[in-house]
Amino acid sequence: MQVYVAQWGTYITTPEVSASSAKVNIQSTIKNETSLPATVTLINKIINVKGIEVASTSSKQYIAANSEYDFNENVRVKSPALWSTENANLYKAITEVYVDGRLSDNVETKFGIRKISFDAVNGFILNNKPMKLKGGCFHIDNGPLGARSFDRAEIRRVVLMKASGFNAIRCTHNPPAPAFLEACDSLGMLVIDEAFDCWNEGKKADDYHVYFKDWWQKDLQSMLLRDRNHPSIIMWSIGNEIPGMDKPSVADTAKILADYVRSIDHTRPVTAAVVGVSNQKDAFFSALDVCGYNYADNKYISDHWRKPGRIMFATESYPLDAFQSWMGVLDHPWVIGDFVWTGFDYIGESSLGWRGYPQEKTFYPWNLAYCGDIDICGWKRPQSFYRDVLWKKNQLSIFVKQPHPYFPVNPKKEPWSIWNWDDVVDNWTWKGYEDSIFEVNIYSSCEEVELFLNNKSLGRKPTNRSTKFMAVYNVPYTSGELKAVGYDNNGKIVRTSVLNTAGKPTQINLSADRKMIKADNEDLSYVTVDLVDKKGIRNPNAENLVHFQIQGPGTIVGVGNANPVSVESYQLPERKAWQGRCLVIIKSGKHPGKIILKATSVGLNPEQLTIDAHH
Repeated sequence: MQVYVAQWGTYITTPEVSASSAKVNIQSTIKNETSLPATVTLINKIINVKGIEVASTSSKQYIAANSEYDFNENVRVKSPALWSTENANLYKAITEVYVDGRLSDNVETKFGIRKISFDAVNGFILNNKPMKLKGGCFHIDNGPLGARSFDRAEIRRVVLMKASGFNAIRCTHNPPAPAFLEACDSLGMLVIDEAFDCWNEGKKADDYHVYFKDWWQKDLQSMLLRDRNHPSIIMWSIGNEIPGMDKPSVADTAKILADYVRSIDHTRPVTAAVVGVSNQKDAFFSALDVCGYNYADNKYISDHWRKPGRIMFATESYPLDAFQSWMGVLDHPWVIGDFVWTGFDYIGESSLGWRGYPQEKTFYPWNLAYCGDIDICGWKRPQSFYRDVLWKKNQLSIFVKQPHPYFPVNPKKEPWSIWNWDDVVDNWTWKGYEDSIFEVNIYSSCEEVELFLNNKSLGRKPTNRSTKFMAVYNVPYTSGELKAVGYDNNGKIVRTSVLNTAGKPTQINLSADRKMIKADNEDLSYVTVDLVDKKGIRNPNAENLVHFQIQGPGTIVGVGNANPVSVESYQLPERKAWQGRCLVIIKSGKHPGKIILKATSVGLNPEQLTIDAHH
C-alpha cells in the first residue's frame, strides 16, 4: 500500500446545517510514496446510522511520485440526523482510494452533523438550542485500573457522568485516550480537549517545559489532527494555569498557539484555563475565543462590565462552591458553564479534597485526591447528590454529619484550599451514640421536604434557591428508619429517600454492571460487593476483608474500595470493604464461556456470580 490516506488525513466538517439539509465538507490527504506518478480516484461514501448510503462523491487527480495531494469535496445530506447530547447520531464516511481501477486503500471515519456557536449574548448554542455546560474535569486514570485504558472503562466513566447530570468534560491536562473520545461521541458528551499544563516555564523541574520549545507544534498538531473529527469536541484548550500569564511574552505565546490551532481547525473556539484572574491577564485572554476562569466566579460581573464581549466559563471550581458557581452560570448569559474539580476522583494529588494545601509528606498513607463527585470505583459521593438538586427537578437525598472527623484534619490548611465537601455520609447506623444529636442534611430540589424518624414527622421545610436547596435538621439518634419526603408546590409527594439502620453484616451481595461481555480479551464487568445484614441492608460501617476466586475464561484486573488512605494492592484477589462495599473488575479472555466469581469473608455467607463471555 504505497498510495494511501495519510495518517489522520481525513478532515470532515459540517459548515452548513439545517433540519432539511447539511453540507458536509471532506478533505482527504492522499500520499503517493511510489517512484511513479499515479492517477488516483477518490470516492467518499456517507453512511447513516442504519447502514444506508445517503451521499457520495468521486474525484480523480494526478499525483506526482513521492508527493501528496489534498482533495476537497462537498456533499449534501438531506434531512440529517443531528448529533447532540440527547441524540448522539453518528455518520460514517468511507474513503476509498483507487489507482488504475484497483483499490489501494480505504478508511472509515465516524463523524457527527451538528452546529455550534458561542457569544456573550446568547452563550453556547448547539443546533440552534442554548445550552449551559454542566461540566467536570477529568484526569486520565481509570481508578483501580490505573492509567490503563480499556474501551469499556472509558465508556463506563462517561455513562456514569451522564447519569449524574454532566453534559461536558474537560480533559485535564492532556489529550485523552481515543476510546474515551469515541465513548463521548457515541453517548453524547461534550468535550474540551486540552494540550498542555505548562509552556516555556515549568511547574516542576522535569515537566513538559523542558520539551516545549522543540515539541509544542508537533504535539499540538498531533492532537488536532487525531481528534478533529470527533463531534463531541467543542473547544480546544491550549493550556492550564500557565505560569506567567500576566507577562507579555506569555501572552504572545498564547496568540501563537491559538493562531496555530485555528490554522488547522477553524470550526471550534480556542480556550485556556486561567488562574488568578485579573486585568493584568487581559492580553492573555485576548488570544482566546472563550475564556476559562479557574476559581473566579466573583469576577463574572466586574469583568463583563470591563469586557462585555468576553465569553466566560469556570474551567475549574471548588466542590464547596457548587451553589454559587452554578447560580453564576444561570444568572449570566455570557457565562456558559461550570466545570468542577473534579468530576471523577483520581489517584495522586493525595488528600487534596481533605487536608488540602499545603501538602506534606506526613499526609501518607493518603493516595487519592478525594475531591471527585464520583469516586474511583464509580460510586456517587455526597457532593454529586447535591449537584443533582442544582441540575435536576425533584431530587432528594439524606446525609448525616459525622460525630467526629472521618480522617484527621490539617490544622495548617489554607483557607482557599476548599476542594473538600462537608464531612457527611449516607449512614444511620450509629451504635453507641443513642440520643446524641446528629446534624442531618437534606439535599432537595422539591418545593418542600419533610423528615420522618420512625414515622414521626420532624417538620416540613422549604428547599429552594433561598435555602441553597438544602434543609438541615438536628435529630437525636435512635435506630430505625430516617425518611425524607419531597413535595411539589401542590403538596403532592414526588420523591422519597430513606436511610435504615443496618444490623451486623451476615452476607455478601454481588452485583455486576454487565452479566454478558464479549470474549475479546479486553471487555470488562464491574462487580460491586456489598456487605449486608440479614435484611439485605448494606452496613456502612463494615470493613471486612473479602477474598475473591475466579473460574473460567476471565481474570481479575483490578480491585478497589475508594478508601483514600488504603494502601492495599489493586491487583491482589482481595480487598477490605470501606463504607460497607468494595469493587472487583473482571476482564474477559479470548475464549467464550462462563466466568464464575466467588467472594468469601470470615463470618459471612459466601456468594458467587456468573458472567457470560461470548463472541
